[in-house]
Amino acid sequence: MVALPTGPHEPTRRTDREKLFRGAPLLWRALMRVDRAIIGITGRLEVTGDVPDELRGKPLLLAANHIGNLDALVLIAACRTRRLAPRFLATGGLFDTPVLGGVLRRCRHVRADRGKSTASEAMDRVVAALTSDHHPVLVYPEGRITLEPDMWPERGKTGAARMALASGATVVPISQWGAHEAMCYGMVRVESAADLRILLTSWLRAVRRRPRLRVHFGPPVDLADLSADRVGDAARARDRIMRAITDGLTPLREAELGAPHHQDPTRPATDKPSPWRP
Repeated sequence: MVALPTGPHEPTRRTDREKLFRGAPLLWRALMRVDRAIIGITGRLEVTGDVPDELRGKPLLLAANHIGNLDALVLIAACRTRRLAPRFLATGGLFDTPVLGGVLRRCRHVRADRGKSTASEAMDRVVAALTSDHHPVLVYPEGRITLEPDMWPERGKTGAARMALASGATVVPISQWGAHEAMCYGMVRVESAADLRILLTSWLRAVRRRPRLRVHFGPPVDLADLSADRVGDAARARDRIMRAITDGLTPLREAELGAPHHQDPTRPATDKPSPWRP
């Protein structure tokens, strides 16, 4: 009996993806399912692009633009459609909260202490995570929600670039648009019930409007000619990553290349235009 050819091995690729996804902590996979339901009632998720199969199971850094308070949930839902279970590089304060901190640790997310003497340890943690586990790490190279006047990516910091160069991880840029319509900027910290009410009210308005939540996985960023040890290469890597994110963002907001149609009166802005905007 002669076996017939099976085509371009699609079943094998799907099986490999499923194995990698199911290797994530059970709690994290359950929370990703809950997140997908929340995003499902919030708006219309549209995901394009993907992570190449040959990169799965290898050190992989996902670098995304940061546009709003709810965009992490949008990214989680988008990753789930691509059978990815990323660890987030999250601020240390979240790990110190009684319940959430324990959840973050159990889900193997990575701590970053901003503005402290231990801040440099975040890079070591990410490098260790990238080289010891087959699940990608997701970072925001800008380090904060963009305050660029028209919501293009800010210049960005070199931290993500240094992590990629030190670990040898491949960087996949993720561009997103629309999550800023799902919840207002509000305030830097939620310190009262009134602050929380502002955020929840804006989210409920979005549930009625159901904005488009667009996410695009771009092609890997070529950093092969750069080195972690050469002066200036971290900045060059940062520039390539931010340009790649912006290249993917431009078609997502092609009707809003100037000021966004959705205006958030609570969102502050700097007077510095993005160096990457088209």
